[in-house]
Amino acid sequence: MTVWTPIDDGQADLSSHDTFVSGPPLATFARLRRDDPLSWTDWDSGKGFWSVTRYHDILEMNRNTKVFSSAQGIRMEDQSYEEYLARRTFQETDAPEHMQMRIKLARAFSKGVIAGFEEDIRGLCRDILDEVLQDGSFDATKCIARELPMRMLGRILGTPEEDLPWLVEKGDALIANTDPDFTSHVLDKMSTDEFRMMPFNSPAGAELYAYAKDLMAAKNASGDTTGVLHLILQPGPDGSVISETEFRNFFCLLVAAGNDTTRYSIAAGMQAMCHQPDLLAQMQQGDIWDTAADEIIRWATPTSYFRRTATQDYQMHGKTIREGDKVLYWFASGNRDTAYFTAPDRVDLTRTPNKHLSFGHGGPHLCLGMWLARLEVTVLFQELSKRIAHIEADGPQQFLRSNFISGLKSLPVRIKRA
Repeated sequence: MTVWTPIDDGQADLSSHDTFVSGPPLATFARLRRDDPLSWTDWDSGKGFWSVTRYHDILEMNRNTKVFSSAQGIRMEDQSYEEYLARRTFQETDAPEHMQMRIKLARAFSKGVIAGFEEDIRGLCRDILDEVLQDGSFDATKCIARELPMRMLGRILGTPEEDLPWLVEKGDALIANTDPDFTSHVLDKMSTDEFRMMPFNSPAGAELYAYAKDLMAAKNASGDTTGVLHLILQPGPDGSVISETEFRNFFCLLVAAGNDTTRYSIAAGMQAMCHQPDLLAQMQQGDIWDTAADEIIRWATPTSYFRRTATQDYQMHGKTIREGDKVLYWFASGNRDTAYFTAPDRVDLTRTPNKHLSFGHGGPHLCLGMWLARLEVTVLFQELSKRIAHIEADGPQQFLRSNFISGLKSLPVRIKRA
């Protein structure tokens, strides 16, 4: 039995956000992997793009940073060089610039540092679950999956707890800027040109910019040395310091991307539990925790794709990618590729090896927050499985309207407490 089957006739338009409102189009990805693994899409809203859908192709190209550059944007949308410079984070840079910034940040997100948050995370999970599980029915995304990463965000950033709901709301408006449930400025439904210098063409970017500027000034004035923001404000080995624009863009990235991987992985894991009853029993036995988080994150694949831009002509599968072409690595497809994964449409909490693509495996842009995401997912499901005897769906699920971020924005469930 598969966990869930989206509505997809195998001919979905990958450029359309509407295609993804019932989840990623898995039949289309399967067809492309089989028949057209390097496929071209003409796009009415900008330049066309290549789609790479096989696991091993994505891995090979992700490693080839000389030919496939991150330094012209990571999303499907076109942008001018001026817009790119105004919006970019270290995600949208190549070596050596990418590594210089990454070195600054790596200390704050290392496995050892993140392990020190385990008790904080466990305490938050207990508080969240003990409160929400008082009710037999609830929306698992809103009541559980959204709550944990939101509360951890304050610990990581060192921001006031009372600001967190507002910060997450603005982060949602940024990264889910194609879904009318999250923003009044829907990217493909109206002109957002007045915000073209802001992250994701969003007015929420302007609001987060202002907040970050005030936060930066307050931290500098107070001498506060807590949180990751203090670390990135310190001079690098060469004496260079992060600019105001770089700081604000990184802050927006942390608020948005730092929240969605964990939230939508937790929601996907709970969805899987509703349709595969054996998962709860496996969790309660307790011998799957070294592998469970990666499998849940593989199956969720919260970021559907990342874009690269070809710096020279490149041959693959009898076709020529031209210099300047946009190339999309569809992680949502690679993570379901039967050439690497056995029975990929089932959640196998013991799956190993599991070198999934959700964290950007194989390339220099390996997700900075992967240790935090793994720990949050692991601890949440450890604590959840202790407290429930049964979980099932309790109404229709709703996915984001986005071909970039894949996630359940609503997951009604019914539980029986242990």
